[in-house]
Amino acid sequence: MTQLKLKRAYDPQTPSDGFRIFIDRLWPRGLSHATFHYNLWDKDIAPSTQLREWYHAAPAVERFDEFARRYRTELEANPAFDPFKTLVMSKPVVTLLYSSHDPLRNNAVVVRDLLTNQPTSAS
Repeated sequence: MTQLKLKRAYDPQTPSDGFRIFIDRLWPRGLSHATFHYNLWDKDIAPSTQLREWYHAAPAVERFDEFARRYRTELEANPAFDPFKTLVMSKPVVTLLYSSHDPLRNNAVVVRDLLTNQPTSAS
């Protein structure tokens, strides 16, 4: 079984990270290509631009549940998600990298929960 971890893109890489996948559509502000280490940058499974902009316009705790619901719907309809899931599940350890400041309410939480069949909630 794959061990899934979540980590901010700005946190240092460690050997225990395993296979590192950056899952945001935009490059993390302030990081250089020389210092940010990842094995895969999968923009195809990132939230749509429209959803990302909607959420970031007012990223309140109350809004996260609706963001998570909409993002899950996007992922479930996204033809890139099944190959992504197959890749993730083929690795012993995968760290999903995200840029958000909030470690509890971000797109990586939704992806992890969908991969492990858990409900996503802001609570």
